[in-house]
Formats: sequence, structure tokens, C-alpha cells
Amino acid sequence: MKKITTLDDPGYVKALSHPLRVRILAILEERTASPVQLAELLDASLGVVSYHVRTLERFGLIKLVRTNPVRGAVEHHYRALERPTISDESWGGAAPVAKQAYLSSFLQQVAAYTNAAAAGGGFDRADAHFSRTVAKLDQKGWSQLAKACEQLLAKIDSIEADAAKRIAKDPHADDIVDAGLVVMLFEAARLAPPAPKRRRTSRPKAAGSRRSG
Repeated sequence: MKKITTLDDPGYVKALSHPLRVRILAILEERTASPVQLAELLDASLGVVSYHVRTLERFGLIKLVRTNPVRGAVEHHYRALERPTISDESWGGAAPVAKQAYLSSFLQQVAAYTNAAAAGGGFDRADAHFSRTVAKLDQKGWSQLAKACEQLLAKIDSIEADAAKRIAKDPHADDIVDAGLVVMLFEAARLAPPAPKRRRTSRPKAAGSRRSG
């Protein structure tokens, strides 16, 4: 199996072309599960789920991690592999259909995660954060903001690595949580058309009085 490494691989597009596969992949990124367990979690038929699991495995997005006998059959348990790394060059050169497929998958997962977190009190902390910002930028400003996003992601990796060392010393501490953070930078589109310009009405000129000399 050829490992998928860039977004422009057509197999990646096809693998993420079905919403149920997106949901299966999201679950397997969090835990190991069998098709039977996935079917129960997704309220879908075992046959349909098994088909999509085989598709994800064929495209190299999940892997079989263990098997165990269950009532005369063999139950297969899968786990998601690390998502392909997308370089700026790969993203810039990807076909529009590839970008749309990836974005659709990503946005579906973001919506599912944030809605589940909100329902479970994930935004109740005093220092939780959510905001939407629109900034009018020129090319230099865009480049600076893109660089700031890269620096933030690098800082997140560093913070997580430091936390991992502390967690290893006390893996059952009460303050360990799964922190969710979504970073998106994109050219914004208006949610509504611009307001129509107000037409200026001209006032009739007052008739001036004529003087005779």
C-alpha cells in the first residue's frame, strides 16, 4: 500500500467523498473500534460500515491493530493513521475538487467536535476562547498573519510536549484534559450582499429675489 503523503493524491479525495467515511475516520482518530462498534455508534448497518471501513483501509487512512475471536468469528479492530501532511506547495497546487473534499471533511469534524464539546460544558472554563475575526489586509499583512499561524502551531507542539512530560510523571492527575483548538486562515466571503448605496436626493433651489436698481 502506497502511503498517502500529499493532499493531491486522488485516493484521498475518493476516501473522503462520503460523509459516513468522514465520521468513521473521526471516531478512529480518537479510539480503536471494530465495525460492529462503529455501526452501533453511528446507528448504521454493519454491512455499510464494513464496506466503508475496508475503503478507508484500502486508501491507507486506517490500519488493523488487533483481532480477537468472538462467538466463532474474528472481530477486527482498527485505528486511524496520522493524516497526510499538507505543505503550502501541495495545497497551492491541488485541484479544486481535492481542496473541496478535504475542506468538507475538516469542517464536518470541526462542527461535530465543537457541538459535542459545547453540549458537554467544554466552553464553561473562564479562560475558554472563541472568536471570529475579519481583518482587511494587503499581501504583506496576509503573509505576516499566515506566518503568525505557523508560529502558533509550532508553539502548540512545544506546549504539548512539555505537558506530556508532566503527565508521564502523574498520568492520573485530575487536571488532565483534551484541549481543542481550531486554526483557520482564509479569504473571507460576505454572509450577505453589501447594503445598497443611499441615493442622494437633490433639493430644489430656492428662487432668488430680483432687485431692480
